[in-house]
Amino acid sequence: MLHDKDIREPLFDYLDETYGKIRILEEKTMGKSRADILMVTEGALYGIEIKSDADTYARLASQVKDYDKYFDYNIVAVGTSHGLHIEEHVPDYWGIITIELVDGVMDFYIYRKPQPNPKVKWKRKLEILWKSELSQIQEWNKMPKYKEKSRKFVIDKIVDRIPAKIEENKLKEQVSEVLFERDYTIFNQK
Repeated sequence: MLHDKDIREPLFDYLDETYGKIRILEEKTMGKSRADILMVTEGALYGIEIKSDADTYARLASQVKDYDKYFDYNIVAVGTSHGLHIEEHVPDYWGIITIELVDGVMDFYIYRKPQPNPKVKWKRKLEILWKSELSQIQEWNKMPKYKEKSRKFVIDKIVDRIPAKIEENKLKEQVSEVLFERDYTIFNQK
């Protein structure tokens, strides 16, 4: 029986080999749920939910709704016990990775590749960013600084510029870039 703690590190290695340049951020709060993994790639954010053999589907429906608001792509990584029924519990645009222990080694199989998430919301996606990261995006897009304004105000101003003044693919790349550069030591010093 595979548990979450057994899956994480081998899954990170697998994602690194599969997707190339990535950054993993763990346990990211989004809405009323917590994403097990936020994977940053060049130009896209992936939400990854781990369902180990010890997990149930009790919270999955609400987690799916939250993931769908925040991420460009979503994946569920499941232990063997969930492999046969997981596709009944996630939308067809979600990717599915099955995980099995074979001769003491984790074996990963892409059961279904993730497709673009049609429900992602720019406001929610930008909520992932810190105020300093939003400031960087404002600067890159030659926007006023709004130094005294709230994160919500700044997010609304950025969203208002899509797509007329800020092209979506450009903004996706910028969001990825600031998350690749995120420095938790600076955040912890404040």
